[in-house]
Amino acid sequence: MVSPGKQSFMKGAAILGVAAFITKLLGAVYKIPYQNITGNTGMFVYQQVYPLYSTLLTIATAGFPIAVSKLVSEQLAQGNELGARRVFRIAAGILSAAGILLFVILYGCAPVLASWMGSRQLLTLPIRSVSFALLVVPVMSAIRGYFQGYQNMTPTAVSQVMEQGIRVITILVLAWWFMTTGAGVIYAGAGAVFGAFTGAVAGLFVLLFYWRRIRKQELSVQKAGVPLQSAEPKPLGILVRQLVVLSIPISLGALVLPLFSLADSFTVANLLEVGGYTQEAAVEGKGVYDRGQPLIQFASFFATALSLSIVPAIAEAQVRRDERTTAERSVLALRLTLLMGFPASVGLFLIAQPTNVMLYRDAAGSDALAILAMTTLFSTLALTSSGILQGLGQVVLPAFNLLVGVAVKLVGNGLLVPPLGIQGAAIATVVGYGAAAALNLMALRRRMGSLFRLGSAKLPLAGAVFLMGGAVWLTVQGVLWLVQDWGLRLSMSVASISGVLMGGIVYSSALLLMKVIQRQELERVPKVGTRLIPILERLRLLK
Repeated sequence: MVSPGKQSFMKGAAILGVAAFITKLLGAVYKIPYQNITGNTGMFVYQQVYPLYSTLLTIATAGFPIAVSKLVSEQLAQGNELGARRVFRIAAGILSAAGILLFVILYGCAPVLASWMGSRQLLTLPIRSVSFALLVVPVMSAIRGYFQGYQNMTPTAVSQVMEQGIRVITILVLAWWFMTTGAGVIYAGAGAVFGAFTGAVAGLFVLLFYWRRIRKQELSVQKAGVPLQSAEPKPLGILVRQLVVLSIPISLGALVLPLFSLADSFTVANLLEVGGYTQEAAVEGKGVYDRGQPLIQFASFFATALSLSIVPAIAEAQVRRDERTTAERSVLALRLTLLMGFPASVGLFLIAQPTNVMLYRDAAGSDALAILAMTTLFSTLALTSSGILQGLGQVVLPAFNLLVGVAVKLVGNGLLVPPLGIQGAAIATVVGYGAAAALNLMALRRRMGSLFRLGSAKLPLAGAVFLMGGAVWLTVQGVLWLVQDWGLRLSMSVASISGVLMGGIVYSSALLLMKVIQRQELERVPKVGTRLIPILERLRLLK
């Protein structure tokens, strides 16, 4: 049997984890220089259109790589290499058809969708520009699933990084080009979202490169007189049904996060106009509100990585029917999320204004950013608890809970945006994520009982966060007083970075001195914990 680069589970998970981190980091960073190039209106154009594309793409493809990999691996386990190829061909056909259909719908309906989203003039061209990516990305997801079925994660990881890298380069280069040549924010936004297409093409070339290498290996094996193995093929209808049934729950889970942004795309600007804004002021206001997206993404990195690792860890314990290990890993994941999410929310709340000026040149919307900072705690808890539920085999429940959170967000926007503006949208986001997290945690509590198991550590944890908050506030105020003559953006930058560093030092020291984190917990954190323990012992912060 030809095995294209089969890897161990842990190595494959690590490769995908690193790729996910790099792509998410790039995905959060580029919005800052993009806003600096195009301003708040340019941010509005991009952030209105991209969630729509992401949602359609998720509907078309999100669950398919996993579904394809599962069916391919099953065929290979039966020694049926030709059957594995047949699964790929069928999946590629379905996804290509779905991509073409969604391209036609998005391109043709662009003027109507643009009107619904607040500005036909600003958004029609960008919506049509991003629609071309739907012709390429679905095929990529089928190829990724095929490689993953062979337990070869390298092509998926490399193509993801290449795709995101070329997308970010396209966004920044075309945005800069169109703004400097005087074409304006419409063309700058259209060029930026076109990065989804150029990135997809780059990712597809990477996958085809790996595919060609595998084909050469197969041909050399066949020339040596070793035929590809085959078995009785499954009926087409059964294969299609299996692909759809396997992919739908995963797609539902992946769909919800883009829906939070899509809810804002269709409501915030329109509701600002209902509240008395002119269309131009509503566009500007929504662009200012969208500044908060990179901050939320930065803050959720830890929880995203944790949720990716916790699913297989808990699933493994479930297969062994080891309820004790399942509970221990779940509690540890939730404790670590709380220990990171709680101070991150408080810290971001306190440095919202200097961070806003540092990243975006002025303080517009700092109140809304401060409110959005509180999303960090609830979004990280929602992500981690969803990962635990999925590991326990409950795939649909966390997706349903997140959908409830989106519904709460929509209702909150309707009630709060007209009277409160973008601050109302920020409050609705916090409440929406809070509802989703609460539903997940209630489901876990019914299954496992006590969740965070803080016990006597509750007061020390609150004390550590209080000390951190005081240190951050004093540091920011002190630095601003010392460097007040340095210019607004530079002084705010120094104050923001100083506040983050001081907050991190004070919080981590307080956690250790107050014994909120113990040796047993650090020992359970793979790789990182064993390296930290000797350092902390030398500093006499751990016994």
